Parts: sequence; C-alpha cells; structure tokens
Amino acid sequence: MGFPKEFLWGGAVAAHQLEGGWQEGGKGLSVADVMTVAEGDNDATKQRKITDGVLPGHTYPNHEAIDFYHRYKEDIKMMAEMGFKCFRTSIAWTRIFPNGDDAEPNEAGLKFYDDLFDEMLKYDMEPVVTLCHFELPLNIAKKYGGFRDRRVVDMFVKFAVTCFKRYKNKVKYWMTFNEINNQADVNVEFTAFTNSGVQYQPGENRYQTLYQVVHHEFVASAKAVIEGHKINPDFQIGCMVAMNPIYPETCKPMDQIAQIKEMERNFYFYADVHCRGHYPSYMLKHWENEGIEVKIEDGDLETLNNGKVDYLAFSYYKSYATKYDEKTKKPTEAKNNFVQVSDWGWPIDPIGLRYSLNVLSERYELPLFIVENGIGLHEARTANQIQDDGRIKFFAAHIAQMKKAIDEDGVTVMGYLPWGPIDIVSAGTGEMEKRYGFIYVDKDNKGDGTLDRRPKKSFFWYKKVIQTNGEDLSV
Repeated sequence: MGFPKEFLWGGAVAAHQLEGGWQEGGKGLSVADVMTVAEGDNDATKQRKITDGVLPGHTYPNHEAIDFYHRYKEDIKMMAEMGFKCFRTSIAWTRIFPNGDDAEPNEAGLKFYDDLFDEMLKYDMEPVVTLCHFELPLNIAKKYGGFRDRRVVDMFVKFAVTCFKRYKNKVKYWMTFNEINNQADVNVEFTAFTNSGVQYQPGENRYQTLYQVVHHEFVASAKAVIEGHKINPDFQIGCMVAMNPIYPETCKPMDQIAQIKEMERNFYFYADVHCRGHYPSYMLKHWENEGIEVKIEDGDLETLNNGKVDYLAFSYYKSYATKYDEKTKKPTEAKNNFVQVSDWGWPIDPIGLRYSLNVLSERYELPLFIVENGIGLHEARTANQIQDDGRIKFFAAHIAQMKKAIDEDGVTVMGYLPWGPIDIVSAGTGEMEKRYGFIYVDKDNKGDGTLDRRPKKSFFWYKKVIQTNGEDLSV
C-alpha cells in the first residue's frame, strides 16, 4: 500500500508570480502587470488595485517578481535537489502572443520555455503546464472585454495549439484554465479580471456576463483538448478548479440543501462541464429561474462533449461552512468552530482534503491531481535557517490525509504539488511577505532585497518525504 511508485511529487507556481522580465524577450503586458501590491493593516482584508495601464507612483510586484526569468537554472537545480518528479508552471500568453491577437508567435518567448523545459528534463523533472493562469494579455482585456467576446475563444485555441506543437515532445501534462471557478462570486471584481479579463460595468447583470464568459472558456478549453489530442495522443490534458469544500453548519435538512446549492454554483458546475461534457440540469434550471440566457452557438454542445478532460486537477487550501438563512431564503456563510485559521484568516482543514478526494473521485471517476496546496506564513530572515515548523506540520497533516484517501478509500491520485515551493508574489495580495515556499527569497513587499535564495527547514523535510515516497512524514 502507500503512494504509487510513479506518484508525481513536486511543486507549483504561475509564470506571472515568479518570472519577472515583464518587458523582456518581446513580452507584452498582461492583466497581472497592472495589479498593485495590496495595502492595509489587516492581512485578511488586504486588496490589490487594478490600474488603467502601468502608472507612476504604484508598486507592481509582478514586474520583477523573483526574477525567475534570469535565475531559473538556479531555482530548478534547488528543486531537483529536493527530488522533484515534476514542476508545475504556466506559459505566459504574452510571451508567445504579446497582444493576444497577434498574427505570428514571438520566437523569443517560445525559446524561453524551450530552455526552461530542457533544464527541467535534464533532472528528469516532468513539466506540468497551465496555459491560462491569470495572465490574459491586457490588450485582450481592453480591446475585446476579455472572454466576453467570442473571438477570444479562437485566440486562446491558437495560443494552445502553438504551445502543443512546439512542446509536444517535452510536455505531457497540460491544464487549460487555472481555477476557472474563482470568478463564481460576481461581487469580487478582482477575480473576474484575473480569470477572464472582465471588468463589470455599472448596471449590468453580472451573472449574465459571468455565465456567457464561462461558456466561452468551456468551449475554448474543449477545443484545446480536441486539438491537443490530435497533435499528440499521449498528452494528458486536464481542467483545474479551486476546491473549497463546503460543509453544512448543522444536520438541519435546509442546511444540507444550502450546502448542495453552494457546491453546485461555486464548484461542481465548472468541473461538471469539463469532465462530463454537458451542462448539468441544475444549472439549466437555475438559468431559467433567473432569466439568464447564454448564447450557445451551433456545434458548441458537441464540442463540449468531444473535448472532455483526461484528469481533474484542483487546488486545495481551505474549507467553508454554510447554513440556510430563514430571512433571505438563501445560503449564507457560517463559522466552522472545528478548524483553526492561518495568519490570513484561511481555515486549516487537512481532513477536508481527504473529503474532497473522496467526493471528486466518486462524482467524476477520473484521476485526480492535487496541483496546489500550501500555507502563507510570516517569516523573517535571520542569520540562521528559517525554522518553518508550522509549514511542515501543515504539509504532514495534509499528506497523511491524502494517503488515507489512497490506501483506505481507493482514490486515484496522480500527484501532489505544494503551492509555491519557492517564495513568490501572492496572487491575491501581491505580497512577498505572505510566504509559501520551501525556499526563501530575500525580497519584501516594497520590492527591496537581494533576491538571494536559501533553503528553509521545510526544504529538507520535503526532500525526505519524496525520498521515502511519502512514508516518512515525521516532523
């Protein structure tokens, strides 16, 4: 028993959060390049700002990030020292098509990823690649309104096919869109912009916009899967969703219904279409009840059915609780008193990972790939090694629950990729001091620091975990 011999241990990042080099090698502006660092005294409520272009007087942490663009050989070598079997990153769309709608790809950008993947393969490290990870070309957001515009579907497919053809002998594992369900809450404008290049207009029906945008992304993903399998039948192409399981607050029947409805609209819908290839009846009824009309073109439904994914990848950081509100007749968030919270107010729930694996395995009967899991901590550099015992405890508890799902529950799990094996810019807050990594990077929220790398205590702990294929989790 235990983890399979071929289990993919590694780590995960996104291009915009570590590469830097925002104007090098012909790269164009992405939506991430106009997001500032968040400000405020409360970690749990800090927000990034979206500016109209790059403006003076603002700090844009993604511009330099941790300078992986120039330092990737050093960083990949450190990950290889930990024993990584794979490394998940993304291909920045704006390195390949700087404006998104360019006629021809940018050779310098293609060459960068050739060199990066070659460096990984030198250490027998499989690239795991996300095509669209909060890095939409800014030109697409401004000129077309992001994925509001049907024409962007073909732009994405062109980008995907270009990458599939170029790296068909170097990359086996692909994902189309990262955490596509993050935009489910239309009251959070930040996620609509990062996910889809959408900025809501005053007075518009945001849910109407959301579901039209998501339909375009579903079609784009399915077309990419179909074309990818033509280019290399051995490709494994998955979708990627944020799994935040929701528990009912009590055993009241209406709390149970509230939990079901919240999971349907915030998670299941997005995975259902990718994995099952059709729109679920619960969402069609919801659209009917809310007067939402999604424009579905001829052939779209056939495309969704033919472009089902090979595996389901997901992030897991936290869980939530919900209850039925008798006054509003709607679900509302409830407090879970049975879990602790992180510095940023995120619930810490290792058993929730086992719960998620069981639920997803039963619902989809597909291989599951945990491609993000981690905890952001405050850590100060000292003369001695950073003793990040809190991170080690977090990972040990989650890996133990993943092992139970495999050993006791029969779940098929492809691999485990902790988020941010090296300290990177936080997507949600733009901070460097919200640290996730096994590798410390000397840089602060203001952008000051040497960018020197050095291993934390967790670096050597995770190395041991990989060496023993998950058997030795001792802290």
